[in-house]
Amino acid sequence: MKGRPNVTLRRHSALAAIASAALLLAACGGNSPDTNTTTSPAGGGGTGGGEATTGIVTVNGTEPQNKLIPTNTNEVGGGKILDLMFEGLVYYDAEGAPQNAVAEDIATEDSKVYTIKLKKDLKFTNGDPVDAESFVKAWNYGAKADNAQLSSYFFEPIEGFSETNNEDLKGLEVVDATTFKVTLKQPEADFPLRLGYSAFYPLPKSAFDNMDAFGENPIGNGPYKFAKEGAWEHNVKVDLVPNEDYSGERKAKNGGVTIKIYDTQEAAYNDLLANNLDVIDAIPDSALPTFENELGDRAVNQAAAIFQSITVAGKTPHFEGEEGVLRRQAISHAINREEVTKAIFNGTRTPAKDFTSPVIKGWSESVPGSDVLNFDKAKAKELWAKADEISKWDGKFTIAYNADGGHQAWVDAVANSIKNTLGIEAVGNPYPKFAELRTDVTERKITGAFRTGWQADYPGLFNFLGPLYGTGAGSNDSDYSSEEFDKLLREGSAASSVEDANKSFQKAQEVLFKDLPSIPLWYSNVTGGWAETVDNVKFGWNSVPLLYNVTKK
Repeated sequence: MKGRPNVTLRRHSALAAIASAALLLAACGGNSPDTNTTTSPAGGGGTGGGEATTGIVTVNGTEPQNKLIPTNTNEVGGGKILDLMFEGLVYYDAEGAPQNAVAEDIATEDSKVYTIKLKKDLKFTNGDPVDAESFVKAWNYGAKADNAQLSSYFFEPIEGFSETNNEDLKGLEVVDATTFKVTLKQPEADFPLRLGYSAFYPLPKSAFDNMDAFGENPIGNGPYKFAKEGAWEHNVKVDLVPNEDYSGERKAKNGGVTIKIYDTQEAAYNDLLANNLDVIDAIPDSALPTFENELGDRAVNQAAAIFQSITVAGKTPHFEGEEGVLRRQAISHAINREEVTKAIFNGTRTPAKDFTSPVIKGWSESVPGSDVLNFDKAKAKELWAKADEISKWDGKFTIAYNADGGHQAWVDAVANSIKNTLGIEAVGNPYPKFAELRTDVTERKITGAFRTGWQADYPGLFNFLGPLYGTGAGSNDSDYSSEEFDKLLREGSAASSVEDANKSFQKAQEVLFKDLPSIPLWYSNVTGGWAETVDNVKFGWNSVPLLYNVTKK
């Protein structure tokens, strides 16, 4: 693809420039994460498909970690719900290209000051206007330190943001009812590309009366809304119905969506085979060798923007300082990724070569330092012995995972690979629910290693780096901080072309390969499918099924 031009013309739409440019995905269809993955991108994808039907479409899901507040939702359980209920300035189509949604135009002269014009007469489902103030107030809420929102990091580029700031951002200005300006700390040409992510959704005025109450019964402006107050039946299901006032490109072609919350992937898949579930976006490990034969042309197995890893909690004994770096490098060399992906995932995963995804433009399999991902018994033992010279190892190495996501088989395989290579006790540490695991991670109650993953928010290399490893970032689960890494991120963000930006981002990965704040494992394919009960099923660029387009037979 061609490189993305710098957005410099006064009346030029920034979004139009980016939509045609190289940060878009390299010809992928879509995919489903290893449930669950920490982030919640917006779906998208045009209006193709059949005629609207009145049937309710059912899809698998997991209990959200937190109340359904867009700026505090960074995992797929909550994101799947919010992305159906809200519409941002842009949405991403099935191929990952951004398209105007609430935004009429996003324009800039210098990639630092953006003027955003909104479509007129749009409303939330309670009648509140979707106006400039609804975006500015929502973003200010997400950015303020005292609100401790998990996605606050996404507002870091805006002038006035800091980790301690509790004032409205200086870089946000309401011009009139349908216009606001965003001033960034430095030019960032890909800023419009990010605006389809849920952190940038608007909020109705009523949300600020009681944000906790709002999170239990969110009011959005997207293609669906809660079927009734209390439609979120915790740990059971969420019932959504079409928003009759929605006029965007993702208009519902069914009578509603019910997200059924399962304890295991096996239970969801069995329901699919029995036609008691319409769509599934994660096939259990046990069915990977057979699901394509069982589902036939209703099976999905495609590449997507999903990265999987394990992360060691920041204050775990023996994993701080130089000793910790040596031990993380040793563990990385002790994992036989090729063997695990073949034996456990039946070829539906690809061993990682970096910290991003091969379906993102700019990906490279030859970043200097990436040899730390090679299975090398001798090197692993050598590095572990060097760490022992600093402080002798004791105890056992644990890998926490959520049992409702079908992770036991690969965690056991990885633990055995570490155990057999290093001669230490290594075991899995199961949590019943994803939300429980994420809560312990978020509240820093966990020690040892834990599974981590990233499902892209938007199609760019930075999205796999800044939110996970930038100092103070909301999804920085290891509390990693590197001045050199942060500097390279800033340089890349300020670059005037995609190629130059990606050069800085690849240099930033060199820093990560030295420090290993997380240990890359593999890239995921979507392994999903649908029952005989529905038509017009398509999975988007980020593995999310385009549920608004699904019709019941």
